Amino acid sequence: MADRTPVICGIGLSDYPVAPELDSRQHHVLALQRAMADSGVKKADIDGYMCAGGGMDRTDDAVSMAEYLGIDHRFIDGTMVGGSTFEFYVQHAAAAIRDGLCDTVVMTYGSNLLSAQGRMLGTRGFYEANARVPGNLQYEAPYGNVLIGAYAMAARRHMHEFGTTPEQLAEIAVAVRGHAALNPNALYRDPITVDDVVNSRMIADPLHKLDCCVISDGGGAVIMTTAERARDLPQPPAYVLGAAGAMTHWNISQMGDFTQTAAAKSGPEAFRQAGVTPADIDTIQFYDSFTITALLMLEDLGFCPKGEGGRFVQGGTLSLGSKLPLNTDGGGLSSCHPGMRGIFLLIEATRQLRGQGGEAQVPDCELALACGSGGWLSCIGTVILGKEHP
Repeated sequence: MADRTPVICGIGLSDYPVAPELDSRQHHVLALQRAMADSGVKKADIDGYMCAGGGMDRTDDAVSMAEYLGIDHRFIDGTMVGGSTFEFYVQHAAAAIRDGLCDTVVMTYGSNLLSAQGRMLGTRGFYEANARVPGNLQYEAPYGNVLIGAYAMAARRHMHEFGTTPEQLAEIAVAVRGHAALNPNALYRDPITVDDVVNSRMIADPLHKLDCCVISDGGGAVIMTTAERARDLPQPPAYVLGAAGAMTHWNISQMGDFTQTAAAKSGPEAFRQAGVTPADIDTIQFYDSFTITALLMLEDLGFCPKGEGGRFVQGGTLSLGSKLPLNTDGGGLSSCHPGMRGIFLLIEATRQLRGQGGEAQVPDCELALACGSGGWLSCIGTVILGKEHP
C-alpha cells in the first residue's frame, strides 16, 4: 500500500529583505522556481495549489496566481487567516494528500511591501484603509487604535497580571537579533542588548521600536507530497507529524483574554497528533510580529506555565546553544516580515531538520515546531515537523 504520509519535500525563498526590482507576483514566481529546483519536482507534477495574496496590488489571490503560474490543479485553497495562513495550509494539504485529493501541493507567497509602501504599513494606513470597508473593524477604527496598539494592550495586561517586565520582553528581541547576525540576508544584523531595546523609541506603551517586527519585501514557496514520492527526490523529507489551527476572535475588541491566544487550542492538538511533548522540541519558529507575540506562544504551547514566560526567556533560553533556539533565521524582529510571515517559519523549520541551517544550525535537530499568528493574536496555526518517519 502506498505511503501517503505528508511531507515537505521542497522549499524556496525569493529575494529579500529589499527587492525593489520585484513586484508581488514575481516574488511568488521566484520562490516557486527555487522550491522546484530544491525538490526536483516539475510543474507538471504539481496537482494542488494554495495561496494567500500578500501583494499591494491585490492580484495574487489563489485562482489568479494558479493561472499565472500555469498550475493544473485538482485541489486549490485560498484560505486567508492572516500571517498564520500557511500553517493552516499545512493542515489542509496534509489532509488532502492523505485522502488522495492530490499528490503534490505547492503553497506560495510574495509581497513587495517595503518597496511599494515603505515602513509605515501596519500603523495608521492599515486602519484607515479598513475603515472604508464594511465590517466589524469599522466600529474600532474611528477610535484611533493602531495595529501595534492591539499588541500593546496584550503586553500591558500580561505585565499587570503576571509582573512581566519590558526587560524580559527585550530578551526575545536580543535572542532573535543574535540569530539574524548569522543570516547574511537579514535586514538588521548588528548586535543589540536589553538596554538597547528598552531605550529604543516607545511606539505603543509598553512596546518599543525594537519590540516590533521589521517591514520588508520577500516571498516563499513550500512543496508537500507523499512520503512515497519523496523517496525519489533529492532532499530529505520533513514529515508532518502534527498540524492544527484555532481561532478565538478576529477583531481585538473581541479577544476574551488578552493573555491567552488560540495557541492554547491548536498546540495541544498538534502535540497529540505528533505524539510528542514541548520538552521534545529542538527548535521553535514563532511568528514574532512583536515580542509579546512570541512570549504568549511560549506559554500557550506549554513550553512554560502561564504567566512565567518573562522569567522563562531570561538568561538566553531562546538563543543558539541553549535549550530552545527561537527563529534561527533572524525572525520577523530582525530578518524579514513582508506582511504575512508564516511561510518563512515552515521554511526555516525544514532547513533545520535537513541540517542546512549553516552557522545557525541547531545541533541534532530532530523535531521543529512552527507557530503562526494571524490577525491580532486571532488565528493561530501550529505545525510540528520531524526528521524521522512517524
